Amino acid sequence: MTVYKHVALIGLGLIAGSVSLGIRRNGGDVRITGTARSPKTRQTALEIGLVDEVFDSAAEAVKGADLIILAVPIGAMGDLAAETAPHLKAGATVTDVGSVKSAVIDIVGPHIPDNVHFIPGHPMAGTEKSGPESGFAHLFDNRWCLLTPPKGTDAKALAQLREFWQSLGAMVEIMDASHHDLVAVVISHAPHLIAYTMVGVADDMSRITEQEVVNYSAAGFRDFTRIAASDPTMWRDVFLHNKDATLEVLGRFTEELFALQRAIRTGDGDFLFDYFTRTRDVRRSIIDAGQDTDAVDFGRAAASATETEKK
Repeated sequence: MTVYKHVALIGLGLIAGSVSLGIRRNGGDVRITGTARSPKTRQTALEIGLVDEVFDSAAEAVKGADLIILAVPIGAMGDLAAETAPHLKAGATVTDVGSVKSAVIDIVGPHIPDNVHFIPGHPMAGTEKSGPESGFAHLFDNRWCLLTPPKGTDAKALAQLREFWQSLGAMVEIMDASHHDLVAVVISHAPHLIAYTMVGVADDMSRITEQEVVNYSAAGFRDFTRIAASDPTMWRDVFLHNKDATLEVLGRFTEELFALQRAIRTGDGDFLFDYFTRTRDVRRSIIDAGQDTDAVDFGRAAASATETEKK
């Protein structure tokens, strides 16, 4: 399915690479251009076929493109939007893949020309890997992509972008930007912050050696370290640009921790049992919704092996 004839990828990491491979999987005559800050990344993306043509600048990459995808850290989007604005094709659509939306609207929106559509987006998919070689075609299959169109967004342009993400295998939901940011903190931002914190705690405890942490990591801590391996630049920008929602959720999280701390101190087993039962039910509902599996390693090892075989 060909929704756009020319797609420009600004940033060539995991998400952009997966978008490109998803487009290739669908076939059709689609021209993909791209750029990235690093010359090495640009060269790799060209060599492995993520792009038909790579450029040294975003201004060159977007010329003639029907869809422009900003796949860079949020802190870099404003400058890139300003750089590319004079070179955007009339009627084109600019979107992004950042996990914060209100800030992106504030940063990018003012630079978008009146004859260009701007529809922020957030594909709820990814891994802790980064770089052009980390992408894979089925990353978005059965995953949600949230679109947060500003008021006055052209209905036809929105429908076209929805169709594009659906063609990559995603389910699409339209959502208010501020509500999106709160949802994102609960399901993604706070878990990452907690993972970084727990790994930092282990690193700081002088009674536990680094070798013990490495050798004896059980599934729980191992998965914390997997999340904490995510791109530091991206997550720095996420928290700096989603302060209010993050602080609101962290405040509630702190209250929950105090309640658990009190229950453990006082030996309130009933409270702990009820709490863990309720939270286990949430985990089961995620599996029932098809957003994960209860297989060993959550099915990720099998998925990785399958992708390796395809290559």
